[in-house]
Amino acid sequence: MAAQGPTAAPVSAADATRERPRRGLPNPGGEERKSKSIERALAQEEGRYRLRNLKRAHAREAKHYVNCPLDYDTKMRLQKAAFDNDIKMTVIIKAAIDQFLRDNGY
Repeated sequence: MAAQGPTAAPVSAADATRERPRRGLPNPGGEERKSKSIERALAQEEGRYRLRNLKRAHAREAKHYVNCPLDYDTKMRLQKAAFDNDIKMTVIIKAAIDQFLRDNGY
């Protein structure tokens, strides 16, 4: 006769589920839910502030146009200077305005 080792008795499915500890989702308490809710609200508010400041900074950097009527001769001279120097007329005008403001202390 051969000696048999100890064998476990067959376990039913109902017994197996009773022995295992249940792992449900943690149920946070009222204080924990409240603190998480406050943290989320503060993070959203901070995001709104950053977005608003970003939009304001972008608006400050936006182009601002100035219309100025030129007589025909001045316009032709400006056009010829831009063509001869291969630059845009707006670059010449911006440089002229900048030079004028610098010369007059602005």
